[in-house]
Amino acid sequence: MNDTATPPERHRRSVRDWIVDALMFLIALGFGLLGSVTFPGDPPPPPRPELFTVADQLVALGGCTALWWRRRWPVRIAVALVLLSAVFPLVGGAMLAALFSLCVHRPPRVGLSVLALSFLASLVNVTIHPEGGAPFLVMFLLAAVFQGAVAGWGLSVQHRRQLFDSLRERAVHAETEARLRAEHAQHQVRESIAREIHDVLGHRLSLLSVHAGALEYRPDASPEEVGRSAKVIRESAHQALQDLREVIGVLRAPVGELPQPTMADLAQLVAEAGVAGAGVEFVEEYSGTVPERTGRTAYRIVQEALTNARKHAPGARTSVRVSGGPGRGLSVEVRNGPEGRPAATASEGPGNGRGLVGLSERVSLASGRLEYGPTGDGGWSLSAWLPWPS
Repeated sequence: MNDTATPPERHRRSVRDWIVDALMFLIALGFGLLGSVTFPGDPPPPPRPELFTVADQLVALGGCTALWWRRRWPVRIAVALVLLSAVFPLVGGAMLAALFSLCVHRPPRVGLSVLALSFLASLVNVTIHPEGGAPFLVMFLLAAVFQGAVAGWGLSVQHRRQLFDSLRERAVHAETEARLRAEHAQHQVRESIAREIHDVLGHRLSLLSVHAGALEYRPDASPEEVGRSAKVIRESAHQALQDLREVIGVLRAPVGELPQPTMADLAQLVAEAGVAGAGVEFVEEYSGTVPERTGRTAYRIVQEALTNARKHAPGARTSVRVSGGPGRGLSVEVRNGPEGRPAATASEGPGNGRGLVGLSERVSLASGRLEYGPTGDGGWSLSAWLPWPS
């Protein structure tokens, strides 16, 4: 039997502990005093030696005092008092208090073992000290009922405490899970907003970079070319600011309310890319109305592909082909040739590849497929397939 206690129980008592210990001491002492008093009309107790009577009273007083240390040594004190109660009747009150405390603070198997020992001690006590006029069996059963009731009360208190601790632990666990779910939802919202900002502003800023680079590396450009590039830079910067205001204006709104393009905006996107310098060939070979989610994903695919083409292969001719239909799905293919600077892979350059990673996540969420990589002639190809229900 484990008879150890936690450090707070071993060294420090709370105000509640002091009150409970004092009540236990007084109740056990009162039980002993009640057993030593003979009321009028009661049958006289059997004669006992005076020395035994004094010893019985001293043992009862010592048992009551020992209850103050029952938190430190619950098993030892309970077993000792049970054994003493077999010979000294007045210590029975202290024994019941120790048995109750043991059943509250120790596992049920320990409390039930000491309870069984107390039944045996009661049998010995009733045999040694029979009550005049009271049947032997009645006295034994009465003592057993008292001891069983006290032990059952202690076990029920322990069960309620364990249930309370379990409910409190579940509440803490549920609160932790709720906080983690909220943090996960916030993380997903931040990723969605970051993806939208990347998609919306990346296209505009890449146009600014291309035309600003043209002005820097062509100081001999004609005034008409300079004016045209300056106009594109001004318009792109203005549109980028407008897009940024729209995104910032809805940062606290649900992600579904962020500004979203449609398939109808795809032609304008390709036209803007064509103004940047190299020609962009646009082929549409689909019939029917493209679902809103599918069209939005296709727009983002083309937008990211054109942005990467301007960044990694400026001057190369690019082709955009969109085909498909209901039941067959929507196919999007963007290719750029080897002209201009060679196409870069997604892992080259600072910050490169993030757009393609985000694009792969977007296509995966749409239950589609995305493939990209260099072509055999030194160019670059990006193709995607998106579901289109019939």
